[in-house]
Amino acid sequence: MRTTLVAGIPTTNAALYRRIRFLAGDPAAIIDWPEGRSPRSTLIIRAIEMERAKQHARAGEVRCPEDFPPSGGLSGDRETSTAQGVAECLRRAGTTQVRAHKSTPLIFTHHLREAGIEVVYDPDLFSREQRSKDEQELAWLREAQGVTEEAMRMACELVARATPDRVGTLMRDGAPLTSERVRTEIDLFLLKRGYSNPTSIVAGGPQGADCHDCGSGALRTGEPVIIDIFPRSKQTLYNGDCTRTVVHGEIPDEVARMHAAVVEAKAAAIAATHPGATGHTVHTATTAVITGHGYHMGLPPDDAPATYTSMVHGTGHGIGLEGHEPPLLDTNGLPLVIGDVVTIEPGLYFKAIGGVRIEDMVVVTEGGNENFDALPEGLSWR
Repeated sequence: MRTTLVAGIPTTNAALYRRIRFLAGDPAAIIDWPEGRSPRSTLIIRAIEMERAKQHARAGEVRCPEDFPPSGGLSGDRETSTAQGVAECLRRAGTTQVRAHKSTPLIFTHHLREAGIEVVYDPDLFSREQRSKDEQELAWLREAQGVTEEAMRMACELVARATPDRVGTLMRDGAPLTSERVRTEIDLFLLKRGYSNPTSIVAGGPQGADCHDCGSGALRTGEPVIIDIFPRSKQTLYNGDCTRTVVHGEIPDEVARMHAAVVEAKAAAIAATHPGATGHTVHTATTAVITGHGYHMGLPPDDAPATYTSMVHGTGHGIGLEGHEPPLLDTNGLPLVIGDVVTIEPGLYFKAIGGVRIEDMVVVTEGGNENFDALPEGLSWR
């Protein structure tokens, strides 16, 4: 085992935070030493964070840049001084080469080279470890998904229990129920529970035919509304991700047919998710169901009729500290490993009608998989 380095700011660098499990808003670095050396790892962080880090960070020892001043002294800039301290720590240990994670900032590379230390880019450093979630990470993901499901139930019921006016516009408290109003309710719900929330998708009617249209304007009875919520815990930084489709009132026959195909595709994809499978084979299971129902895969051709209905995206993606992580459940997707947490989210999109998408979060286990979701899949949420 060679000496390895991950550096950056823990609140924004997922690899560093995952390695040390300690949140700090200033630059830090973790050095993992070769096997047999004591301590086996050294965390270098600002002096005012040291006591807290000693109690909570995953590190053999905790030091600060002031412990390793170079001959010319430390810079007054925090990031520079941290990089200088890391370089000097490694130099004093006799290190001549270090394997660095791909996210390591250039300033660390610069000061390491200035100290005569070769920096080797290692694209695979921690990649498998980051995919294979440990028990703490799984607990945090279950928690995030649980809160996401609560927000989803609230939002779907908000749409389903609205009152339509004479022309079919959904009303609530005397005003139109818009995509923007539903998004605001989702944001407030999650904020009260300690979650930050990127712009949720609340796309009604034809807007839902574009799978990434966030939606705008008034929602209407009898039209599918795709709701996709993907918040992040402010405490753990782990993400939830859930999609459901809701229809207020009468469900159109074609929407019901699309929904049946999507539900079956999701079940087939989940059944195909297990150790030894690949993202490709999971996506193939989805494809077989979608095309078996007479629908298409891929973007519509330029001359496609208005009735052309297809699934335009992959089956899903990895999730954890990032909303989108490896592996990709799509053509040429990688082999799955135990501890991979992925979304399974087939969808169908019809330009004139809108879309239907349903998304669950699944962990790959030794015996197959475990689905974190317990929400209904149906279109009616009254």
